[in-house]
Amino acid sequence: MTGRLDRPNGALHVEIIDAAAPWSGDAPLIVFHHGIGATAAIWADWLPALVDRYRIARFDTLGFGRSTVPGPSHAWSLDALAADVLAVARAAGRERFHFVGESLGGTVGLLLASRRPDALLSVTASNASHRGGSIQRAPEWREFIRARGMAAWAEMMTPLRLDRERVSPAKWRWFERTQAEASSDCVLGLADVLMGTDLTPELARIRVPTLLLAPGQSPFVPLAIMEEMHAAIPGSELQVFADARHGLPCSHGAACGRALRDFHDRRVGAGA
Repeated sequence: MTGRLDRPNGALHVEIIDAAAPWSGDAPLIVFHHGIGATAAIWADWLPALVDRYRIARFDTLGFGRSTVPGPSHAWSLDALAADVLAVARAAGRERFHFVGESLGGTVGLLLASRRPDALLSVTASNASHRGGSIQRAPEWREFIRARGMAAWAEMMTPLRLDRERVSPAKWRWFERTQAEASSDCVLGLADVLMGTDLTPELARIRVPTLLLAPGQSPFVPLAIMEEMHAAIPGSELQVFADARHGLPCSHGAACGRALRDFHDRRVGAGA
């Protein structure tokens, strides 16, 4: 099922996949939240490992894909993004859910895990940082985009996210095209929010089962940052994909989907 979910700042394009066997019981929900410059399609390779057990809700974050693109004066906030996640879960028929986020989406997940543990069954953060000031290269985006435009930004970004030798030409072209089509105002507005975020004091309060998926070669989020996060979140698990760049959820989607399912089996239980 696909549709539009009205929110205070615009409409979100939401896709809900409910392919679990009806005799398997009330399928738990996973909500997926992508990062800057991507769309909900980034999760495609995760789904084969999950759809038989879970209800899936993936959505285009405000400003990207088929969701509303706010104007340049829009006031972005991490709290508003977190509220959108809760609204998507309710639209999918659940008050409690598993959360998976990549990059910006992972940071949103950490905020939810700290402040709304009643809503989360687990949180998975991939290629994400809790300290925006530690993110490398992003401060350069504004001047680069002003001077050269979004197509050049996408061309510059894609090899930082993906290894051309490890993904298909079609996947490479999709990611580059998707980034080029993104709104520069939305990219830069959300980058500013991310750079201004520091969730360090909140990590120790996280008690929901937490899986951290870390690329070994991200030029934006050094492995040391995700190791720091792992050390600060009680009981968290860290899985490193040594050969992955920042686009880990896209380049290694099938392996990430299996890792998530294995984590749920160990830490949450097959029926939750």
